[in-house]
Amino acid sequence: MEFYKKTINGKDIQIADYPGEKGPIIAIHGLTGTYKNMHYYAEKFKGKYRFIAVDLRGRGNSAETDPEPSIFKHAEDILGLIKELKIENPILLGHSMGAFISSIVASRLHTVKAVILLDGAAKMSDHQQGIVTPSLGRISREYKSQEHYVEEIKRIYGNLGIAWDKTLQRAVEYEVGSVGDHWENKSTESRILADFESFYQFDPKQICPNITCPVLLVYANGDIGTMPPLFYLNHYEETQFYTKKLETVISDCNHYTMVFENREDINGYIESFLKKCETALSPIRN
Repeated sequence: MEFYKKTINGKDIQIADYPGEKGPIIAIHGLTGTYKNMHYYAEKFKGKYRFIAVDLRGRGNSAETDPEPSIFKHAEDILGLIKELKIENPILLGHSMGAFISSIVASRLHTVKAVILLDGAAKMSDHQQGIVTPSLGRISREYKSQEHYVEEIKRIYGNLGIAWDKTLQRAVEYEVGSVGDHWENKSTESRILADFESFYQFDPKQICPNITCPVLLVYANGDIGTMPPLFYLNHYEETQFYTKKLETVISDCNHYTMVFENREDINGYIESFLKKCETALSPIRN
């Protein structure tokens, strides 16, 4: 894996680039994540596919966001990255916010080969506010050490039904940095919240009809600890109706375990989907 930065739209984007024969797959994480959230998918598909995972701006080792960030500005960064890396037919794999961003990119760039939506790009409602916003307070807190931060996140994730392991620990350690005499999350809470609020500007009626490539929607049906799923299936009705070539599959994972666990069911769904895409694009032989 090659770890490097590219200057996109005047700002640095951190990239983890795994070599592979096919692809590339561009993996875009969720609201408070980093490229490390896509670890299990990178491990599954690298080698066969070139797998490019990014830190969106305001996360990890990428530059800070604009003062008024949004999923639409992140989409501009991904479009710029595709151009900078001279990628002709990307496959987009987005989780949560990354799914919203992937849909926007695919609606604007018709050379996208395929899109995989991991529980995102839905019609938003008040339901998501009560699940997401209470957890964002951790971003602005000060912690006495990296270990202190990790223990706090371990408690939060335990409440979300996520099993702790070394892979998750490494992802959480990457989120935090030393600032003077304390440690804090590398993101800015107000800008993360602004990104989340921009989910409500996503209109499937306007965006989805412009996506011309095949799309796989993986819906996370599992409860999030004691809370219900982040999205209900009816939140996807407009996305399903207005996306021309969409296939929906349902996993019993929850919104977070679909990236923080090695999900063989989802790997299988993706493999089958990509195989169908390749078959559809193969030239007919006499």
